[in-house]
Amino acid sequence: MRNTGSRGKGRSGDDSLQTGPRETFSRGMELRVQESNMIRVFISSTFTDMGSERRALLEKAYPEVQTFCRGLGLVFEALVGNRYGHRALPRLISQKHFDMFSSKLSKNTDGLKLLGQWYLRDANAVPPTYVLQPITALLPHYGDRSSENGVKRESDAARWKATETQLLQLLRNAAAANQSAGHISEEERRSYSISVTEREVALGLWSGGGRTSSLIFVRESPRQKVREGPKRLSKLMDLTSDGLQDAEAQALLSALKARLNALSQKQLNLHSVELVKGAVDPKRKEHAQYLDGLCEQFVSQMKARIGAAVDGKRRVWGAVREERGDSAAEHEAEVGRHVSAAAELCGGVQVREALLGKVSLALWESTNARHAPVVVHGEPGAGKTTLLCKLAEEMRSVLERRAAVVIRLLTLILMLLTLILMLLTLILMLLTLILMLLTLILMLLTLILMLLTLILRLLTLILMLLTLILMLLTLILMLLTLILMLLTLILMLLTLILMLLTLILMLLTLILMLLTLILRLLTLILRLLTLLHPLRIAVEELLRSLCGQICLAFGLAAPTALTADTHLVRFFLNVLEQVSQQGNHLLIVLDDVDHLSDASARLRWLPHDLPPHVHLVVSMETRSEAFARMRLRLETAPAFFEVERLDADAGRRMADSYLESIQRTLAPEQRDFVLRSLEKSGSPLHLRLMLALAKRWRSYTPLAELRLAASAQEMTSLLLLTMEERHGRELTAAALGYVALARHGLMECELRDVLSLDDDVIKEAYRHVLPPSPSLIRLPPLLWAGLKYDLADHLTERWTNGVATIVFTNRRFSEGVASRYLTSERRGRALKILAEYFLGRWSGKLKPVALPGLSLVLPDRKVPPQPLWFSAGLANVRKLQELPFHLLHAGMWEELKQEVIGSAEWLFCQSRACGVRAVIQDLDRSWRIMDCTETRLIRDALLLLKPSLDFLDGVMDMTLFFSELLSRLISLAEPYPELIGQLCAQCQAWLLSCTEPILIPQSSFLQPPGGALTHTLSGLQGGVLCLDVCVEEELVVAGSDDGVIAVWSLPDAQLLHTLLGHTAAVLAVRVTGPALCLSLAADGSMRKWSLLRGGQLLCVEEALPVGADSAWLSVSEQSGLVSVHMGKQVKFFGLDGSTLLSSLRDQDSEILGVLGDSVVSLCEPGTVRITQALDPSAEPLHVHLQDQSAALTQDQDQGQDQSAALTQSQDQDQDPSAALTQNQDQDQASDLKLALFRLDKERIERFLELFHDDDVLSAAVSHDNRMLFTGAKDHIIRVWSVTTGALLDSLCGLDAPVSCLALLSDLIVSASSRSTAVKLWTLRYDTRHKPAPHIPTGSAHSAVTRDCDLVFYVQNQVHHEVLCWNQETGSITERMAVSVEVSCLEVAQSKRLLLCGLVSGTVFIYPLCSPQDTLCIPPPESLSPVRALALSPSENLLSVAYEDQVCLFSLTSRDSSPAVEGPEARLVLGLLHGPLSCCGLLNDQRFLYGTSCGEVRVYDFRSGSGSALEPQRSRVTCVAVSNWETHALIGSEDTTQRLYSLRPARLEHAMDYKGFFFEGVLCAAFSDSDEFVFTGSKDRTIKVWGVSTGKLLLVQFVYFPVVRMVSYRNGFVALSKQGTVIRESFRCPDHISPDYNPLRTVRAQYRVTSNPRGPAPEQQEGEEGRSQSAQGAELQEFNPAHLSLMDMMKSKPSPTCCIL
Repeated sequence: MRNTGSRGKGRSGDDSLQTGPRETFSRGMELRVQESNMIRVFISSTFTDMGSERRALLEKAYPEVQTFCRGLGLVFEALVGNRYGHRALPRLISQKHFDMFSSKLSKNTDGLKLLGQWYLRDANAVPPTYVLQPITALLPHYGDRSSENGVKRESDAARWKATETQLLQLLRNAAAANQSAGHISEEERRSYSISVTEREVALGLWSGGGRTSSLIFVRESPRQKVREGPKRLSKLMDLTSDGLQDAEAQALLSALKARLNALSQKQLNLHSVELVKGAVDPKRKEHAQYLDGLCEQFVSQMKARIGAAVDGKRRVWGAVREERGDSAAEHEAEVGRHVSAAAELCGGVQVREALLGKVSLALWESTNARHAPVVVHGEPGAGKTTLLCKLAEEMRSVLERRAAVVIRLLTLILMLLTLILMLLTLILMLLTLILMLLTLILMLLTLILMLLTLILRLLTLILMLLTLILMLLTLILMLLTLILMLLTLILMLLTLILMLLTLILMLLTLILMLLTLILRLLTLILRLLTLLHPLRIAVEELLRSLCGQICLAFGLAAPTALTADTHLVRFFLNVLEQVSQQGNHLLIVLDDVDHLSDASARLRWLPHDLPPHVHLVVSMETRSEAFARMRLRLETAPAFFEVERLDADAGRRMADSYLESIQRTLAPEQRDFVLRSLEKSGSPLHLRLMLALAKRWRSYTPLAELRLAASAQEMTSLLLLTMEERHGRELTAAALGYVALARHGLMECELRDVLSLDDDVIKEAYRHVLPPSPSLIRLPPLLWAGLKYDLADHLTERWTNGVATIVFTNRRFSEGVASRYLTSERRGRALKILAEYFLGRWSGKLKPVALPGLSLVLPDRKVPPQPLWFSAGLANVRKLQELPFHLLHAGMWEELKQEVIGSAEWLFCQSRACGVRAVIQDLDRSWRIMDCTETRLIRDALLLLKPSLDFLDGVMDMTLFFSELLSRLISLAEPYPELIGQLCAQCQAWLLSCTEPILIPQSSFLQPPGGALTHTLSGLQGGVLCLDVCVEEELVVAGSDDGVIAVWSLPDAQLLHTLLGHTAAVLAVRVTGPALCLSLAADGSMRKWSLLRGGQLLCVEEALPVGADSAWLSVSEQSGLVSVHMGKQVKFFGLDGSTLLSSLRDQDSEILGVLGDSVVSLCEPGTVRITQALDPSAEPLHVHLQDQSAALTQDQDQGQDQSAALTQSQDQDQDPSAALTQNQDQDQASDLKLALFRLDKERIERFLELFHDDDVLSAAVSHDNRMLFTGAKDHIIRVWSVTTGALLDSLCGLDAPVSCLALLSDLIVSASSRSTAVKLWTLRYDTRHKPAPHIPTGSAHSAVTRDCDLVFYVQNQVHHEVLCWNQETGSITERMAVSVEVSCLEVAQSKRLLLCGLVSGTVFIYPLCSPQDTLCIPPPESLSPVRALALSPSENLLSVAYEDQVCLFSLTSRDSSPAVEGPEARLVLGLLHGPLSCCGLLNDQRFLYGTSCGEVRVYDFRSGSGSALEPQRSRVTCVAVSNWETHALIGSEDTTQRLYSLRPARLEHAMDYKGFFFEGVLCAAFSDSDEFVFTGSKDRTIKVWGVSTGKLLLVQFVYFPVVRMVSYRNGFVALSKQGTVIRESFRCPDHISPDYNPLRTVRAQYRVTSNPRGPAPEQQEGEEGRSQSAQGAELQEFNPAHLSLMDMMKSKPSPTCCIL
């Protein structure tokens, strides 16, 4: 049933949640009703006799129902007692009724005079009506609450009571007389007799078409004593003016109860109670029981009705579910809000048809070609939004079936033309048939004539002697025959012509039908940013909404969470291109886009070049800086249309159109008054504000009492002043101020709660009357209802996920409210009240207030609690949205830190319910205002966490969220205990109390927040070979090895364009001119691009040889030259790139670079030649190096990574000097240096040498030539001082060699040919937050001690030294040199030994306490390299695996020093076996090993016998033996890992794990108790398996593959490929819930095949099939190509677990 509501005496309303219809529109579909998550409770009763019941419901029932009401539906609740209710005078009487009543009262002159005195005719209404005058218009002291006028007030009140009775009697008598005469109906007569309560009950119960959710409570007092009399029961019964019982009212009440009993029996609840002294006293036992029973009955029935109305398939707002909701419903709801708002705005308003026609013509003319967007601009309030709404309405009317009249007529004409043409075609076809029949007849006649001719010829032959007359007759007949044949041919030609006409008409019919179809296929997208987002909308939110709607309309793939992060702008542009390529038509209308510009007033996201059939219309303010930039950027002047000020005629037409649409008019003098006020401003907004006030004017109102203002701003102030006079300044200021301050608007129930907490509002509301109960004080609902009614044109409901919040209709009105009411003091107080409300501070507590006439009271304001979770999995979204904003701006920073920033549960709840992006935005805003370092670090931690959440599509459980947050912040807990330390403690406490298997981080192994790395730009699919920056537009340009060029915007880290055109690797890119770029590729072409439009401007073929693997571009703005140089050739082009000026080739030298028009080349050792390429007559200049021993050389084998290069300074056009960087490798990579030279006209002077640990691949010089930035193969960016040569900083965190560097202001841009990402770094960071150093990424060999204090590694395969890294100090403590390459490393944890195997076959053993006391195991006679080392669990035995044999040694000690004895036994490896890949050793001398071919064998050194175990399908990568030698895990590069029992050796479990990135197991370790086994895989996860069951217990994503793992205490210590040390403890409860799913956050499946009592491995082959087929589904063969990344990110994880 529908909600009812009216303003008047004798009823009130109270709602908690409300449902309401909203329409959506997408691609011409019908508008449909949006589902609602609101339930509105409306109470209809009389005040006096139901006061106790209403109070009981408010105190007891409402809180419980409000807690329960989080579903869907609508409930109407009515209370009926012993009083019928006030029968008020009608406020409006139609002129027809008033004339009929006057005719019946013609004899009653006094009655007619009284009626004419109180009801005046309003000619401004259409049709005219009679309006009841305000009481104070004739009785001025009726509402006067001052004490000095008390007598006059009582006198006027008595006079009004008598006057009201007379007026009611007159109207009822006249209505009855007219009803008897048949002039009006019975219902019309009853409208003058029934009470307001009955009208509301009837509307709620019987107007819903049989669908009602009403509850009726009837209270009876059967034994009420008559002797108590009407005076005692005056509050419970209806009385007449003379104090007697109103018999008519009692009769109507009895009739209403009878009707309720007859028609609403199921909703009826009858209560019988005896009144005491005419009232219900809650202190009496029987009355208290009655009230408790009433509340219980109300609550139970409400819950039942709500539960029945809730649809389980509906999306509940704030519900945290495993799967994502349907985005189509969200997009359609957003579309519906904009469409309905546009319809309301332009409804009945006549817009400027000429300007609308010009815009429409511009759209039509640019349909079939690429074009710029259409910009509609004007002054604020000029009517831009209305014009766009009208444009959208016109286009939408073409789309919809129920189109507007004009458009519907256009469609009808097309259909009629089609029918007419078809009828003409049929007529022509019939004519054709008739002509063909005539032709046949003529042909028959012709044949007859021909026969006759033959007969005549025979007669002629026989009768030769006949006369000549007969011969002439024969000739005549022959001529006639010829004529008939000619006529036949003519008729056949006419038939063909008619058939061609028929075909033409059919083609025209098809064309008309196609035109009609095209009109219906055009899709309209409308966004009114000013109307529905009065505060400010984020660009990301707008683009995400637009992309979602377009994809939904055209069936395209919607943006995923990963796409919508940094590729949203690129995705939007691609969607527009796809729509155009499909031949579809799209129109996008965006209002007020200048408010979406960035800090530099740029609209980077707005496309400047649109494809055919796609149109974009935007509006902007003419005086905005964003519009000025847009004007300069767009070259086409016809794309701009100015909305000029209104003239008098246009204003008159617009006013008449608006008033006609609302069925109002104005008196001539009133209309002239409005138009005179409009003359100065000429603003449609000003006119609309005046009409919003003028539509309430009466025709009889004197002109002197009317008030208008001269501008829109002054009109807003006047409107607010009028509201203050009607409803009170405090109520008006507070209500509108709270709506203006709310971040996402306020629900109506929230606004009433907040107003009830505002002491100033309460004092004003109860200034003249006392509250009903001092212990419970709230704002009377009628006060807010009246204000809302008067501001209906400026307030609207914005629906989000089925919940309606009150917001302003436009930004201008919001700004007017803020300027008038939100002073600094009032703003702070209002924000504090809002913050306390959403904190729930006053829920269930008494808030003191001092009311006039009363001392300080402590009432309960009855505001609801604000928990973070309403129930399990149901978040308080409103609190999550509003609380951080209000705490921050109210200055309640301590509460903000404790409740929001420092609460791990808050961060998780907001991430799940609102998205991690919302949390990051709140933290970013808090950090910038509070200047709190800890807040910024927590924000950065969530930024690092965001890719994981996006990859999981937001489906992250609390364990994963807390563990990853802890692993990133734990290193900062000690220096920042206030917030970060508190967060880490909360995460640890929750993880320790978790009832599921969990890994608890004990160290910070994931990238911590802070540091120099600011952003990672993605969007390319190939490695980045080159990059450059555009300083003016703050853009980054990068070229990849697959021929694609990407352009990013630095301020928002968004991918703007992907430039396609090259067919081979892009070798160089250079930015030149205003946002232009040149690119050079291996396909031999050089292309010029526009970085803003994303289009190609120029292509020069054969700029370099096709297939070149390296080339460089240089641009000199001062010389106006572009140079392309490679190896031994250089070409010079003009700055436009199209004209080849010169080409130089020198086979005897190597070109190092170009400075302006000078070519610098290395011609011989120690000599550099400088050639003027454009001046052939100039002699080359030869310059000798100062240090001849350090000659510049180039390594030809390095391709692009050359060891000699010319790095120019940033100000090359002003200073021709340059630095020659030289990469020297003089001592087997142990003495790598970067040499810097200063170049002048006479010599090259070496002035600096910079030492590196690896080859230098890139370099860049700062603009002031004071700092040098170098990138090396060791994945480190180093910052050097050019003046002193000091190393200023080292930037770590890359996962690939740094082959490209560029600088932009204080940002460093880096990239690698082995990575698809571009990284941004800043030097302005706090060095305290610098990530802890670790060993280099991708070290060739590594090992770690159990207590993780030392890490041993070999940085590069060619480096001949083992480095010892101290984890605590973060530095290298030992360098252990070896003679040849290292092949493997192993650590004896208990004996504290490092074992190092070499390719020469030698094994070095280093005691960790004294590495200089090195032991050596000499190589075997065959000099085979060492393939693997293995220690027994007791570390008394050592096995050394060579290529051809395995030797067993004993580790002992002599004189407290380690010693090696042996070899004690040997295992000769057969030639037919694959190479040994890994191995394990037991204390009983059993040796397990796997090969590269997948073989797995066990060999007993004592007996000399061996056996084969179950083979793997690929290379064995891991053999792990448990601590107690009970089990061994065999892992390989395939999907299967096997767990063997070693007593005796037999297979227990085969674990198959198939994931998206699965590439095999790299390492494993057993827990100390051997209950669990931990594995590290190439899919960058750590998995925990149960040893006894083989069951998968946990999967944890750690971002990098784990290459080493050692058990430690109740967890493990691991080493990742990145070089970080991972230390975690594992907790597993004794009982795991059967619903627990270890794969809920990953897309994978696994199967365990167990053989608990199987035979020995060599005998198991025959029974393996039976054991595997005992249970579980068959697992299909794994093929990674069958998996789709997009499907994986969009769908819900669906793991499969089968345990046999």
